Order: sequence, then structure tokens, then C-alpha cells
Amino acid sequence: MNIQIFGTSKCFDTQKAQRYFKERGIKFQMIDLKEKGMSRGEFDNVARALGGWEALVNPAAKDKQTLALLDALVDWQKEDKLFENQQLFKTPIVRNGRKATVGYQPEIWKDWE
Repeated sequence: MNIQIFGTSKCFDTQKAQRYFKERGIKFQMIDLKEKGMSRGEFDNVARALGGWEALVNPAAKDKQTLALLDALVDWQKEDKLFENQQLFKTPIVRNGRKATVGYQPEIWKDWE
């Protein structure tokens, strides 16, 4: 199992996800989106695993202006704008190879063990 957790250190659900894997002795790699961000390849793979980039959007994101801009764009521009503005991601994004989840989803993670 090769777990990656994309999130921020201040996100409560990201902290819960880290605790979930620590308690089970499962090694994971934490990627702070404020420090490093997701590569284009990782973004594309996660979006594919989730059935589309739309699942990554957090409608409650603090950056309301960029969120409104995302809504106003033409469909083919939205994915690129979301990649450029990763602060709009819902977190945590947990990835295990070709599988991925968004948000705190222990019921799915237990099937990965």
C-alpha cells in the first residue's frame, strides 16, 4: 500500500486522516498543499480515480472570488483553473495507487488494507 495524503496542516479532516493511518500502523506520505501542491500528473490521476475533477472542488472554499470565477468559465477552462488554484480543493485527498478519495472516508480506506 502506497498512501499519499494531500491536505493542509490546519485542516481538521486531514488531521483525522493522518490519525486513522497512524493508528493502524500504515505508512503514508503527507503532502501539504500550501507548501508543495499537487503535480499535474497527480491531479490528472486523482481526478480520473474520482470520476472527474468536479469531485475535487470544495464549494465552501474561503476564496469565494476564484470559486465564482471557476463557475463562470467555459467547461474546457475549468479544469486548468482548478489546477492553478489548489486552495479550492476539498481535503484531504487520499491516494493509494490508482484509487483516491476526497474528504474523510475511513469506510473506503478500510477496504484498502
